[in-house]
Amino acid sequence: MRMVLATNWWALVIRGLAGITLGILTFAWPGITLVALVFLFGAYALVDGIFNIVAAVRAAKVHERWGAMVLEGLVGIAAAAITVAWPGITALALVYLIAAWATITGVLEIIAAIRLRKVISGEWLLILSGIASVVFGFLLVVAPIAGALVIALWVGAYMLVSGVLLVGLGLKLRTWGRTFTAGGPLPVPAP
Repeated sequence: MRMVLATNWWALVIRGLAGITLGILTFAWPGITLVALVFLFGAYALVDGIFNIVAAVRAAKVHERWGAMVLEGLVGIAAAAITVAWPGITALALVYLIAAWATITGVLEIIAAIRLRKVISGEWLLILSGIASVVFGFLLVVAPIAGALVIALWVGAYMLVSGVLLVGLGLKLRTWGRTFTAGGPLPVPAP
């Protein structure tokens, strides 16, 4: 997984930039309707899912672990499909859908970071992104009746924080990949 992440660092940066952009847009126009939020979330979940599937395919090609990435990708794509199939979904159902997606994604990111801790430094960025996702999911479950404006701001804050952390991780992996590519073979972690 280490080489796939290092060579595809740009995918994390793009995911992060998409999150940052949507987060900023949400804060710039906090009065967006719940329908607009539905489609913004659906687009973000779809892009996130596709990038995870692409990373999983690339990992599988080089015989590295790919299960968590493909599962995270399928969850994102499923969340997007459900969101688009029923755009008239109630605010409560949307809150629970987003909460489940954020929680599952966060747990999978934490698992991936724990596996990476023996291979690279900076895995804490992915752990923080995962924790942010789990906390966001928990907050949505605790306060499901919150107005659409508050939900929009929570989604914006989550996307902004998660996006910044993913960009940081992507850039760190870029540097890591260049260091070992220029300096010789990648170190093999101790068993």
